[in-house]
Amino acid sequence: MSEKTVVMPPEEIARQKGFLLECAELLKSRFGDGHTLLALVHSYGCQQNTSDGEKLMGMLAEMGFGFTETPADADLILYNTCAVRENAEVKVFGNVGELSHLKRARPEILIGLCGCMMQQKHIAEKIKKSYPQVDFVFGTHSLPKFPEILKDTLQNQKRVFQVEESDGVLAEGIPVHRTPGVKASLPIMYGCNNFCTYCVVPLVRGRERSRQPEDVLKEAREIADAGFKEITLLGQNVNSYGNDLNGGLRFPELLRKVNDVPGDFWIRFLSSHPKDCTKELIDTIADCEKVCNHIYLPVQSGSNRVLKLMNRNYTVEWYKELIAYARERIPGVMFTTDLIVGFPGETEEDFMQTLALVNEVKFASLFTFIYSKREGTRAAQMEDPVPKEEKSRWFSMLLDAQRKIGADYYKGYVGQTFRVLCDGKSPLGLAGRTEFNAVIDFPGEEPLIGRFLQVEVTSADKHNLTGEIRAVE
Repeated sequence: MSEKTVVMPPEEIARQKGFLLECAELLKSRFGDGHTLLALVHSYGCQQNTSDGEKLMGMLAEMGFGFTETPADADLILYNTCAVRENAEVKVFGNVGELSHLKRARPEILIGLCGCMMQQKHIAEKIKKSYPQVDFVFGTHSLPKFPEILKDTLQNQKRVFQVEESDGVLAEGIPVHRTPGVKASLPIMYGCNNFCTYCVVPLVRGRERSRQPEDVLKEAREIADAGFKEITLLGQNVNSYGNDLNGGLRFPELLRKVNDVPGDFWIRFLSSHPKDCTKELIDTIADCEKVCNHIYLPVQSGSNRVLKLMNRNYTVEWYKELIAYARERIPGVMFTTDLIVGFPGETEEDFMQTLALVNEVKFASLFTFIYSKREGTRAAQMEDPVPKEEKSRWFSMLLDAQRKIGADYYKGYVGQTFRVLCDGKSPLGLAGRTEFNAVIDFPGEEPLIGRFLQVEVTSADKHNLTGEIRAVE
């Protein structure tokens, strides 16, 4: 393992588990011995944040908490925040502001903020000065020390702010509380080394740290044994998994080993950086029957000039070559992508190249955003002369193009039968996802949730598919 990757020693993990017990006793003193403790944990943003939230819930469960989604019922409210876009930050500030009334009515409740926003010192300072209802704050690197942070808050009855400067650590053995269901997330690495000029992630998540393969595979087996039918492997850039493990497995090899875990389940992964996406990885997807034929491959722009400004380290030609190779090797493969509209210095000609790429590649779906300035990134210092109105016009053009592409895809599915993982209810009865990530609604009863079904698509309306069950596996 790289010298830069710091692993939290077992002794420190054991120390934090001791604080879990201390917290349980302090909570009894605060709320009463017979009180049923309830916590609300809400994670904003990406699936990595959601996975972190499951660890926070795991630690809270060890302290004796149950869980609620209603703030008025909660004894502890913890918002796990996202810093990727301004809208997410605005939402957090608004939701935290609304808690001031609750805190005045019930001063004994505990309110905490953690995650990516809090890893930024200027945000933590703003919370300290302007949101007195918040009892404790900690950043991404302090998550394994949550029991100690909560103990200090309870014991000293004062606000605690812990934002560590760090390249990040790896901590194994933290309890996880997974909500019962069909799908589970499995982090395989943390952090990012790419420093795209628009992105705050390396600043708040630290450098790349890969979990040991044996720890990943142990957790994969536990998830499969628990009956989950879909496992999503997580990392800021899963394609660079293992680069910090001296002589260790790389991502294609890890993917094959997870595929070999016994059980009937699907495997997905995200996020995936094009510069590290190799033909070996595409061959692995083609070879592994459990790995879904859906690849999320964020391109961000169709202009080589803008890609260079973004520090993405690949070209549009390279990206299209990957797409062509995957479509040759993986029957029915579908691609989704991210696109940023209105990056600083982007011209209309650059945007038109992005539009041309979308029309050529024909993505199954897009996650499209107007550029959001992030403090501390290099892009935040770049000149950005294009007015918001022009960026909004480009954005609308992109969405219009994708609607037509998506509608054509969906019409082509009518009459075809697909293997579908039924994962929830819908107005029609049930809903499920295909291997390539299309959602189909169909009549059916709740006991079928969590089963693989054969579903024939009977109609398509814009981006809505409906179907009929033809077989239950």
